Amino acid sequence: MSAAKVKMREKKMRNQPASVQYPSSSSNVERVGNTGYNPVNDFHLHLYLAHSAGAFARARAAEVSAMLKAVRKTTSSSRVFEALPKHMRRRAMSHNTKRTWDIRKARRRHGNLLLEFNRRQRKNIWLETHIWHAKRFHMVKKWGYCLGDRPTYKCYRACYRAMSSHCLLQDLSYYCCIELQGDEDKLLAALSQLTSKEAGPTFAAALCLSGRRQGSVMVYRAGRYPSQPLGPVTFLWRPRTQGSAHRQLWIWAHPTLKQDLLPELQTVCQCCEAVLPPAAPVVVNLTLEAESEPENTPEAKPVPGTKRKRSRKDATGPPAKKILGDGTRLPSTPVSWRSSSNGIVINDLTMEIVRYRLIGPQSHSVLVDTLEAATGCDKSQTCSLWWPQHCSDEAKMTLHQQQADIFNILKGIYSTAELPSGTVLGLTVDDPRLTLPRKRVKALPCVKQLMLEGVPEPCCQSFIWEQSVRDNVTDNKISEQELNRMRSEVLVPGSRLSPTPLQGRVPILLVHQPGKQVGHEMSSWGAGWDLLLPKGWGMAFWIPLVYRGVRIGGLNMSRKHSQNKAAPHFPRDYPDCPAGMRFQEEQEAELLDKFKRHPPAKRTNYIKHGCVAPFRCPWQQLAEEWEIIVREGSSQTRTTAQADAVTEERTSQQAISITKPPSRFTVLRCMNRKALKLLSAWCRPTTSKGQRPCRVGELPPISCEAMTSFLSAHAMSLVWVHVSLLSKGKPEYHAMLCVPTPEDLKALGNRQGTGGPQEPPHRDHFKSRIKHRKKDPKKAATSSVTPNKPDGKKTDLIFASDLDTNTSKDPKSFSESSSDLVLGLWPDPLPSVASHCSRVTVGWVTQGDFSMSAGCGEALGFVSVAGLLNTLLNQTSEHKGKLLLRNPTSLHYRFAKINIEV
Repeated sequence: MSAAKVKMREKKMRNQPASVQYPSSSSNVERVGNTGYNPVNDFHLHLYLAHSAGAFARARAAEVSAMLKAVRKTTSSSRVFEALPKHMRRRAMSHNTKRTWDIRKARRRHGNLLLEFNRRQRKNIWLETHIWHAKRFHMVKKWGYCLGDRPTYKCYRACYRAMSSHCLLQDLSYYCCIELQGDEDKLLAALSQLTSKEAGPTFAAALCLSGRRQGSVMVYRAGRYPSQPLGPVTFLWRPRTQGSAHRQLWIWAHPTLKQDLLPELQTVCQCCEAVLPPAAPVVVNLTLEAESEPENTPEAKPVPGTKRKRSRKDATGPPAKKILGDGTRLPSTPVSWRSSSNGIVINDLTMEIVRYRLIGPQSHSVLVDTLEAATGCDKSQTCSLWWPQHCSDEAKMTLHQQQADIFNILKGIYSTAELPSGTVLGLTVDDPRLTLPRKRVKALPCVKQLMLEGVPEPCCQSFIWEQSVRDNVTDNKISEQELNRMRSEVLVPGSRLSPTPLQGRVPILLVHQPGKQVGHEMSSWGAGWDLLLPKGWGMAFWIPLVYRGVRIGGLNMSRKHSQNKAAPHFPRDYPDCPAGMRFQEEQEAELLDKFKRHPPAKRTNYIKHGCVAPFRCPWQQLAEEWEIIVREGSSQTRTTAQADAVTEERTSQQAISITKPPSRFTVLRCMNRKALKLLSAWCRPTTSKGQRPCRVGELPPISCEAMTSFLSAHAMSLVWVHVSLLSKGKPEYHAMLCVPTPEDLKALGNRQGTGGPQEPPHRDHFKSRIKHRKKDPKKAATSSVTPNKPDGKKTDLIFASDLDTNTSKDPKSFSESSSDLVLGLWPDPLPSVASHCSRVTVGWVTQGDFSMSAGCGEALGFVSVAGLLNTLLNQTSEHKGKLLLRNPTSLHYRFAKINIEV
């Protein structure tokens, strides 16, 4: 044997146990092979082979024992399956012990998965489409739910194209539904305390009261209009029943609004008596048990191709069942409240009804291609299902046929926007899984155009209003396993099941959602349909809709949809509502935490940028300051003395407000149509980028008398504005809207410097205090509050408002205040927010991005009514409504045109 072979043998055998010895018998083999046949030699050969087999077995046994010894001897940092050397492992193992194959197989069983899913919903509720979204979306935990925010793949432009030309699908099942039942007159009397006719149509609007249209209204605290708004809600009346005054009303509200709205409804309806839910009895489904557990007889044999099921005789408890609806709610929690005086009943139907929203001009094409009107059944059949009982009534079947005919008319409509806004259509459809295409297809419209005037009142009726029908449909839903078995028995693969199973009829409700209804451009953009389903049927309708080529949007697309419609998004754009205030506080804490996670050298110094509030919008302070400025008749240009006067005035008002409650700011919304039309005309509305003016009616021009008269009623008000940049740039969140000086407008008129002016850098006089506090806290407490002198390297602009006049000069109090300082941020209390920079601030941006429809940067936000009127009064007719926009992280101003769309 060569030296190389010897080394190779030693390398292979060095890991073998030392107790195993291999006899060197190569000479014997050679000797036996060289001799001729001899019985004696043959006997010796058998003895040798037996000896070799025994040695081989002993060697393998030694290896096995060594391996078992190494496996049993584990360290604290290794797992059982990690004890083997790496070269002996056959697959990569995880550090999670539960991910071993046997354990994971047990965890992935259906019953164990349901128990695990139910446990994970204790803090945040899952929608029925949660698992589908969790595989494809970035999930966020908001408002007590786990919701999809944005897709993991790039589809921003595709989603915009879907909203503009095809269809975008969203799951809005997290919206809360509150049901009111009682006499019509008593319900309207109670709800009238939450609204006002001055703010527009109320719950008593004729078309909405009949049940033909869905209505929307701004809800206020009882008897507090217009000072204390709660938020916007949509409502839907059930059509009247002939000869009965009993009515049923559904109110849909955002989850952040429910905690404020539900107590108000209980107060005005006098529903203080809680109705405890009855104890749910344990119902044993004898039919299912008979199918799953065959009789123990000699004739009972297992069916080939089916899985063997475990017997439930030795089970310790009932099998796991999926929680539908709000499974985190305790069984003893009341969901109904009754009034003993007027008989009104309030039911909380949160998570009891699935709600999908389809946005786009071809939403009706997707619905028509996905849904089919329910087919009839044999009237002689008697069972516990709701549809056979429904078919036995001729009047109900006649109504169902009328609804099916109207639904078929939708095939001839060219665009969803052709329908009247808020149209309601009730219908009963077959299980959409029965007509699921084998591949994804794109639903396209018919060429024929048809204008639909409206749906008759009887056809707005739907059995989804009945609690018993909803429970019957949910409890008797066909499982996926049974449906797949029925499909396997079809002769032609992919064809429809015939006859349709009796459990495959679902009552639904279609509610039309109007698109953009304000402004002069993109009219009816973003119109669509809302699809209301019983709980438990979410995925049964979701997958067929996805197979029709729709795009799926999350919370991010909801904000973009509102932005393109120039509509405020709740609760972000409702700063005067309790939900909006809570949202602003939560967002400020989130942005501040994100800001602190970056090192000081890698984050923006907002003090040097002249941004006093980068993470929140102090609307109350802005409204108060502009009220003082307009009352004192200040000019457009700001001076240091004026800023000091405003600061002193605010300080005196804060002292007075200790004994007198301060006046809260209000928001001029679309309900104040007359005031908004006047403001819109004074701003001279134009198209995007200010290209051409829009036609407006004859209205009085702005003057000092008109401004004084307008401010007498709306001095502490804000107004919703649509901002379009006149040049390049993209508005960001919390961007400042400022007043241009005459020199700025002159440069814009001469086509010079159209990019906008530049904000001079400010001085951060808190930076030295923070450094002294870090080096020597005791020395920092006794240091002077005078700001550092300029170093001469660059020109620093210092205003009187830059100095914190409210900071105490007491060293002890100064040390307490300096301990809360954050480098780059102004501490509380804030200086003057209106006159802090070289340009006076009149408002902020709440939504901003590049608009694909306009081809420029667009933003939405609020401005002070007093500041806007003061600005318009000092501007020429050529530059009416032109402001400056500056992002918080930039020193560059850009010209923008504001429009108030009515």
